[in-house]
Amino acid sequence: MFFLLSSLWFLTHNVPVPNDYQLVTLANGQRTLFSASYGEKMHPGPGPQTEADLLYVRQLHICERLAKTSGEFVIWDIGLGAAANAVAVLRATTDVPGLLRLVSFDNTAEPLEFALKNSAALGYVSGYEGPLSDLLRTKTTAFSNGSLKVDWQFHLGDFPAWLGMEDRRAVSPPHAIFYDAFSPAKNPAMWTLPVFQNLYRALDPERPCALTTYSRSTLLRATLLLAGFFVGVGHATGMKEETTIAANTFDLIREPLDDRWLARARRSHSAEPLGQPAYSRAPLSPASALLSHPQFQK
Repeated sequence: MFFLLSSLWFLTHNVPVPNDYQLVTLANGQRTLFSASYGEKMHPGPGPQTEADLLYVRQLHICERLAKTSGEFVIWDIGLGAAANAVAVLRATTDVPGLLRLVSFDNTAEPLEFALKNSAALGYVSGYEGPLSDLLRTKTTAFSNGSLKVDWQFHLGDFPAWLGMEDRRAVSPPHAIFYDAFSPAKNPAMWTLPVFQNLYRALDPERPCALTTYSRSTLLRATLLLAGFFVGVGHATGMKEETTIAANTFDLIREPLDDRWLARARRSHSAEPLGQPAYSRAPLSPASALLSHPQFQK
């Protein structure tokens, strides 16, 4: 009973249960992590390496955009977890000369520590144990990754709270965002409208930035639009027919949501953004500003 009550407290307060992660085998034989407190697997479709490459690296055209960027290219890796997304971008960019500034965020280092202890079983960690160990120990590391120079920081703590602090101004605004928190139903604090509004405000209007995430929910897409982003349909990955891509400039959206999506959203019973860190399902409010979003005026 004590363990059950303790687990409920940690989940309610958006804090993982200690010693919460375990290895699981997916249908295709790949290994990944399962969080007992959230009741969810990380990268449950094709596995960590494949999903991270498809969803984040290729969908955001990281290699091409990095090659065209003079100076540093900045990625915010929101939901570091077991570092699958970060390692995927490192593997993909070894032949691209330049400077990558990778800024990772999470409220726990436990999955990263677990991944290092189980690197042989997970596979994708292989070759990056050194930088990951440095990141775990000192929260920062710098190294050469083939032709690429990498500066990697790990911000351990409450990301929504950090977004509202002045300290965030010391971190370079991103060119790309990997958004990989546990689902809104299990981790609503990371998916509220205020969080995405603050994230949008943290961007540099003069620096085109694209964000991608695994969810295709109407609630999420309405939230991103109301926060100020342009939003489009993302590529399929594994079990998902679609994902979601958003950006601060329309040019980075190849398949934007259109009036047909807007009509479906207005009929949906689960489209109203979360105003508080508590999961709920509700139709759009009658006064929703979605109708006047510039994306639907084109």
